[in-house]
Amino acid sequence: MSKRKKVKFGVLIHGVGGNVTAWRHPEVPVDASVSLPFYKQQALIAEAGKFDLVFIADGLFINEKSIPHFLNRFEPITILSALAAVTTNIGLVGTLSSSYSEPFTVARQFGSIDHISGGRAGWNVVTSPLEGSAKNYNKPEHPSHDERYKIAEEHLDVVRGLWDSWEDDAFIRNKETGVFFDPNKLHRINHKGKYFSVEGPLNIARSKQGQPVVFQAGSSESGRNLAARSADAVFTGHENIEEAKQFYRDVKNRTAALGRSRDDIVILPGISPIIGRTQEEADNKYKELTSLISIELALQYLGRFFDHHDFTQYPLDEPFPELGDIGSNSFRGSTDKIKKTAKEKNLTLRQVALNSAAPRSQFIGTPEHIADLIEQWHAEEAADGFIIHPPLPSALNEFVDLVVPILQERGIYRTEYESDTLRGNLGLPIPANQYTVVKINS
Repeated sequence: MSKRKKVKFGVLIHGVGGNVTAWRHPEVPVDASVSLPFYKQQALIAEAGKFDLVFIADGLFINEKSIPHFLNRFEPITILSALAAVTTNIGLVGTLSSSYSEPFTVARQFGSIDHISGGRAGWNVVTSPLEGSAKNYNKPEHPSHDERYKIAEEHLDVVRGLWDSWEDDAFIRNKETGVFFDPNKLHRINHKGKYFSVEGPLNIARSKQGQPVVFQAGSSESGRNLAARSADAVFTGHENIEEAKQFYRDVKNRTAALGRSRDDIVILPGISPIIGRTQEEADNKYKELTSLISIELALQYLGRFFDHHDFTQYPLDEPFPELGDIGSNSFRGSTDKIKKTAKEKNLTLRQVALNSAAPRSQFIGTPEHIADLIEQWHAEEAADGFIIHPPLPSALNEFVDLVVPILQERGIYRTEYESDTLRGNLGLPIPANQYTVVKINS
């Protein structure tokens, strides 16, 4: 254990909740998804718990079947800018689509947050799975799954090139001589590729952490390859430790095969811990949380992963239906996993729907039980850390107050921040400016 970095934590701030009925719980403010005080409160709780980052997810298409949080929520760049002003050490990570955004704008937005926050920004690169996204962006059609990842690779290369537009000592700012910058340390990317043509330079310099941290969340073959090639960290999700260990090994091995260090990428599965003083109390909390989810709402939630497919047309208590390629151009990693699990376990449609809408994880129990699992997953290389998905706002408080001290006593979690940058706290190196490296090598 002493040879490995200590366990890392992030928190997903998810407004009125990540399922179809969480907003109805008495504890949840009904306007949480568009409440700055709510986001500020959650971020400060996480920072008090010495978390590495807060994470704001996003999507670009909704309809009447979308879960309540998706219907009315903050755009990530905007809320992260606000949170940068009220936090000090915690990282600020947001989702932004590579399929429906311009590299110059993305580079500028995250570069700005990186400066506003003093080097705490992170970009979760997504390819936007929902077919309907194209309808909101004046596009004739949604790119195929594989093409979206090719777009993402080129997009990310351009953004990183733009982030290096200025060498770190380019701005002289000498009032006596009148020299503001050294033109020899300003660089244009002059990129002309298949999907993007960008000259540059970017009109903002690198921050104290060099570049924002790049996160990736796809678990398909294309997603894993993009992560290994380009990501600093990976958001993922697994039902058990064996599945998590397999994913961990696979992505780390792919990363090493491309000439990078295995330590240059951080694997962060998502978990939704439910904590009780006893196992029975925790189980009862889970039952309370899921009691409002009807089978009709569960089918609706499941349908989102499959292009909002109508599952009400199938018998509930017969084996999960054969769907062919439905959903393969959207959440491919998720839909492949759902279909595979259903077939292997001979699950009915009712079982699959309820498990999707209200999954029961291992991380339900006493603080000691949850700490034991976190320690096991970390020690056995199933995770470098975890993204906490609080099922209720109070769940984050309980995790910080009850689980974090146990992990600190065991010496596997920090008691103080190591750094005031996201890279520093995640233990990631500052990337060298590519133009400075070229000069040194030449």
